[in-house]
Amino acid sequence: MDQITLSPRHLHAFTEVGFQVAGHRGARGAMAALRRVIPLDAYEFVAYDPATGRHQSLVSDGYARVDGDAAEEYVRLDSYRAAMADRRPLVMGSPGTERYFRRHLEPYGWRAGLTTPLFLTGEAGEDGGAGEEGRYTGLLHLNARDPDAFPPPTAELISAVAPTLAHVTDLRRCVIDPVGVPPGFHALAYDRAGTRREVAGVPPSEAITREPAMAELAREFIDSRELNRRGLWLDAAGTWREVRLLRAGVGFQGAIQGAVIAERPCALPYELTAREVDVLTRVARGDSNPQIAAALVLSVRTVTTHLEHIFAKLACDSRTRLTTKALAEGLCRLDLPG
Repeated sequence: MDQITLSPRHLHAFTEVGFQVAGHRGARGAMAALRRVIPLDAYEFVAYDPATGRHQSLVSDGYARVDGDAAEEYVRLDSYRAAMADRRPLVMGSPGTERYFRRHLEPYGWRAGLTTPLFLTGEAGEDGGAGEEGRYTGLLHLNARDPDAFPPPTAELISAVAPTLAHVTDLRRCVIDPVGVPPGFHALAYDRAGTRREVAGVPPSEAITREPAMAELAREFIDSRELNRRGLWLDAAGTWREVRLLRAGVGFQGAIQGAVIAERPCALPYELTAREVDVLTRVARGDSNPQIAAALVLSVRTVTTHLEHIFAKLACDSRTRLTTKALAEGLCRLDLPG
């Protein structure tokens, strides 16, 4: 980016933009601050949803209407691809944008337009590196009725603040509980429709991606009254994994009900065997020894022997205490739908 000189007024406005993006007023507060140094009459944030590969209008102000097909039409322009490659604002009406400008802007009285692609910068990954740096989140359209509203320095000013504004259109970010995903876990988020999203700041789980039943598990959890759930999962490759489900909001500002499913490889706790985990899971459901034997195709005597080992390993002296411990520590096998 070219070197620019900022006045104290600009610096104050940019600081306020960051404060508003991080705070409760979000996009509208940030743009109110930006209007102090840029004479815009209208703006629109367009979000890119990596889960669907499509763009959608997210937040707008000042327009009598926003054409529903405008976002997808814009991102098909060659000039859009050039702006993406350069990561610089694009002046509406410049070569390649004339038709779009005449269709979506001029009929409503707009004479100046500036669009910038929004990229995140500087987010730390799991290893402390810039794991999120450079991720594209969407677009910001600015419009004005004055054809001279956006002189050349405006593009540089917008470029300077664009990484902060990129957080407004970040649809990958999930809103989860204050504890969140523990260190060492990989995770993915789902909404009720089964749309899968990555969780910002948490590495995605390849094991969960490969298991199609996880979408249905998330849907069932979302519809339950549980706040969280823990369990053990034997994946298709034969690896045991500790799994946690957390309620989450996904999409813009967490507006869609969703669930985060997090996992990490593990050894079976308390030196339990796979069969003992199966028996313990049935005990936690309230099954009797004969019911467990029938479900697992074992003899009642074998089930009794397994239970004796489980009681000893978990240092419990009753089925009630065993059930309480198993549920609290996530020692039961996680049931996947289907």
